Amino acid sequence: MGGGSGSGGALLLVGLLCLLVSSGCAAPATETTAVPTFASAAASGSAGPDGTDRTGALPTDCADLISTADLGALLGLPLDTVSVRTTIGIAEPSVGRTERVACRYSGASRGTLLDLNVARYVDAAAASKQWATNTSVESGDRRDLAIGAAPAVLFDRARESVLMVTFDDDTLTFVLPEGPRPGDRPRGEVLVDLALRVLPAVGPPGGGGPVTAGPTEDPSVAAG
Repeated sequence: MGGGSGSGGALLLVGLLCLLVSSGCAAPATETTAVPTFASAAASGSAGPDGTDRTGALPTDCADLISTADLGALLGLPLDTVSVRTTIGIAEPSVGRTERVACRYSGASRGTLLDLNVARYVDAAAASKQWATNTSVESGDRRDLAIGAAPAVLFDRARESVLMVTFDDDTLTFVLPEGPRPGDRPRGEVLVDLALRVLPAVGPPGGGGPVTAGPTEDPSVAAG
C-alpha cells in the first residue's frame, strides 16, 4: 500500500508540472496564430492613419486642444463629469481646406457643453476667405472682435453663442449652449477665454513659429 501511494503521488506531481510548464509534456493540439505588430507613430515619422506625415498638422485628439478637465473647471463642473468625442474630417480642395477636426464635449447631466471645429487651409488667404464666407451667413447679434492678432466674430443667439476665429492658415468655430456658468459669466467672455486656450494648441501656423495669443482688450469688454 505504501509503495502504491508514493507512486500515485509522483504521477500527480508530474501532472501538475505539465500544467505549469507550457513547453513540457504533450504539444498543444490547437493551431496558434501569430499576433500582428504595428509600427509606432514615433517609428513611422508621426504618420497618421492614412500613412501621411502629420508633422505640423492639427492635433487629432480633441483633448490636445482643450482637455475635459480644463473645460470642466472653466464651466464649474464636478471633476470627471466631462467627456469628448473627436471626429476627423476630410480635405476639401475646392476651398483650400487640408484638414478638419471636430470636437463635441458633453456633460454627464447637461448634454452638449461645447462644439469646437478647427480647420486648416493651404494658406492664410484661403482660411480668411472661408472664414468671411462662413461669418456672412451666420445668424444672431454680431460683434466683431480681435483676439490678439486673430480676427473674430461673436454671434449671440437666444440659446447659444458662436465665436468664429481666423488665425494664419486656421479657422476655429466655438459653439457654447446656454447653461450655468461660474459667476454667471457672459457666454461671450467664456468663449474668448476658450479661444485663448485653444489657439496656441493649433500651431505652429503656416508662417512658422509658435502661436501666442492675447486679447487686445479685456475679454469682459470685448465679448461681454
